[in-house]
Parts: sequence; structure tokens; C-alpha cells
Amino acid sequence: MARIALVTGGSRGIGAAISKNLKDAGYTVAATYAGNDEAAAKFTEETGIATYKWNVGDYDSSKAGIEQVEADLGPIDIVVANAGITRDAPFHKMTPQQWHDVIDTNLTGVFNTVHPIWPGMRERGFGRIVVISSINGQKGQFAQVNYAATKAGDLGIVKSLAQEGAAKGITANAICPGYIATEMVMAVPEKVRDSIIAQIPTGRLGEPEEIARCVRFLVSDDAAFVNGSTISANGGQFFV
Repeated sequence: MARIALVTGGSRGIGAAISKNLKDAGYTVAATYAGNDEAAAKFTEETGIATYKWNVGDYDSSKAGIEQVEADLGPIDIVVANAGITRDAPFHKMTPQQWHDVIDTNLTGVFNTVHPIWPGMRERGFGRIVVISSINGQKGQFAQVNYAATKAGDLGIVKSLAQEGAAKGITANAICPGYIATEMVMAVPEKVRDSIIAQIPTGRLGEPEEIARCVRFLVSDDAAFVNGSTISANGGQFFV
């Protein structure tokens, strides 16, 4: 029986690439989305991957959504916490709402996604947690105090879960993508995009599929001894 994988924010961008890659690898995949019903329906039609709508920033919604996924597909073995948003502003102009929106989705959303699934993983003696962090959680970024704080916090979650889950056959790892050719990045003005690429030693943006391949390794049996680690997939732009 195929293992069940949940990918939050899994119907667009990096998340969509992860969902499709895991399905191709033989996993049964459920992808969550927050608001775009039309895009989610199109994704399901094109890929055959089931999509579920809930707000990862709300614990009760996440718990109910996870229960529905498990009722439909079976116990979740793999969690890829990918859902994330930005609300960028220089710190002196950042509003409390911008701060809380990003914290709720990018940081609390990881807790809300993993926490309801964790007991089942412990009981079954197997689990794979992969959190999609960011290069900007490693190095910080102008006008992203909120975003960088959440992505740095995600790394702390992973390191702690790795220690708690190891004896129960659960691994927790993070991936920190650099600048990836998603809709969001490709929408920025070409001059800005060129300035970003100029900082990347490989001379190009990453592809969503390159992040998906990192996930595919981390959730596999081959990665059973990789725990509490961070893969920096940024084309050599930043080293830890």
C-alpha cells in the first residue's frame, strides 16, 4: 500500500512540483490550498491529486481537514509543510496585521499541520516531516522581518522534532530554497529579477522541480539516517 503524503500549499508553485513528484514516485498525495478554488480544481483535473481547502493558520480547520484526508486516503505518513505567504514592508512601516498574518501561516501553520498527525506517526513507528523554509530564514532580508523570522523559526521546529521523533522512526528535515522560478518571482520587474540572478553563482533561478527532488529524497527510506538537517538549495548564493 502506498504511503500517504500531505503537501500544504501543494497545488501551486513549489508545492505543486512537490505534489506531482511524490505522486510520480508512487505516493498517494493530498494537496492543500487556501483560497483559489478554480486553480485547485484545475490542478486535480490535470494531475489526479486530491486537493483540500483549509487555512493552515487555524488549528481547528487544520485538524478537521487532516481528519478528512485520513478518512479519504488513510493515515498520513509524510508531511511537507510548504504553505507560506509574504507581507513585505520595511520594519518601520510593517503593521501588526502584516506581522501576524505571516506568523500565523508560515510558523504557526507548521505546528497546526504537524501536531494533529504526530501522535499517529509515533504509534505507527514511521514518519517523514519536511518543512520548506527559505534562504531568507538563514540570512535575513530587507523588508522581510516577519517572513525571515518565520522561516528561521521553522528550522528550530525541525531540529527539535528530529530529536523527539528519532526513537519512533520519525525524521524531520528542512529545505531552504533560494530564488526559484515560481509565478511570484517571475512577476517581479525584469530589472529586479536580473539583479537577483546576478547574486547567484550558478547564474540562474532555481526550478521548482529541483526543490521537489530534494523532498523526494528526504521522505524516502534512503534518507532514514538524515534527521534534523537543512538542505540549502540556492545555487551557491548563501552558505551556512
